Amino acid sequence: MAEETNETPTVKPGYKTTEFWLSVAACVVGALIASGVFPAESIGMKIAGLAATTLAALGYTVSRFVVKSNS
Repeated sequence: MAEETNETPTVKPGYKTTEFWLSVAACVVGALIASGVFPAESIGMKIAGLAATTLAALGYTVSRFVVKSNS
């Protein structure tokens, strides 16, 4: 007979995860590119930096939502 365990999976706080810190790094680099701290020859480079920042933030938010909803 199989034993039932009532253990609930533990979910780390968001700031303790690797995905959080990688997302923060991507957001910082993207924001620096978009703001012009790094010299960019074209407006396309600034748009790419802004897009990278936005996608990193959205990706992190979605991944945390999935983790929290599965627990």
